[in-house]
Amino acid sequence: MTGVDRERIEAATRELLAAIGERVDRAGLESTPQRVAESYAEFFHGVGEDPLDVLGEGMPLESGDSGEIVIVRDIAFRSMCEHHLLPFIGTAHVAYAPRERVVGLGRIPRVVEVLAARPQVQERLGEQIVEAISTGLQAAGVLVIMDAAHTCVSARGTQQARSTTVTLASRGTLADPVERAEVVALIARGGDE
Repeated sequence: MTGVDRERIEAATRELLAAIGERVDRAGLESTPQRVAESYAEFFHGVGEDPLDVLGEGMPLESGDSGEIVIVRDIAFRSMCEHHLLPFIGTAHVAYAPRERVVGLGRIPRVVEVLAARPQVQERLGEQIVEAISTGLQAAGVLVIMDAAHTCVSARGTQQARSTTVTLASRGTLADPVERAEVVALIARGGDE
């Protein structure tokens, strides 16, 4: 969390509070600039972090291993919409078809976290996750399904509190409609068990 200039965020927060007509020095707001700077350091820690470093090199498949589909379901994530700097929170499901290497299962959620921890739009976030796993593991195919609630939709504008957005990104063998359908069915079955 070294890339965030906390002093500038604190100064900008004081200015924002003054711009909406608040007294920055009142008791409830005295520490708000510091709290906002701390929050932003956490929200945006992925800026400048390389998801390929997080993914690592992976482990070679043993001879005779088939390289079947690997699915990590229900990865909780949060990100900040780059249009309004409001959070969107959801679940990612990541599947990949290994070619020669696999990765420790904990690496997949970490890639999602790093890419989500920057100003984002959901559509690009899914594509970036696919690209990182495809490139980093030289996977035969990758599929990412994301389902998220956006506070820019639920708390302002149309105020659709129960609305979510689902996006799908895929590459390689998992871009094939038949292959993709099988994986989507496996992911969907996860919620029924």
